Amino acid sequence: MEQTSLISPPEDQLLLYEKQFKALADQKRLQILYYIVQKHSICVCDLCDVMDMPQSKLSYHLKILLDANLITKDAKGTWSYYKLNEAPIHQLLSPKLCSLFQVNR
Repeated sequence: MEQTSLISPPEDQLLLYEKQFKALADQKRLQILYYIVQKHSICVCDLCDVMDMPQSKLSYHLKILLDANLITKDAKGTWSYYKLNEAPIHQLLSPKLCSLFQVNR
């Protein structure tokens, strides 16, 4: 049998995709992203009201989304405002990622 050499995708890129998909694999975080997209920028206090969730629990979910680089945070005084980080969201299902799963012949 002929052996073909396989080219591995960059490890750091795979780790980032893993972190992003894990962040998206939660219904509460998907709801948070939905509200962020609807408002373009939303204060954590408003998210608490809409999500009917204590700020400590909400902060846990926001940190996961921040660590996955899916949202950004802007502090204004004592409040934090969150926005969608559009480039990473658009890359998740981009041809670049999808090409990792195409069979090369």
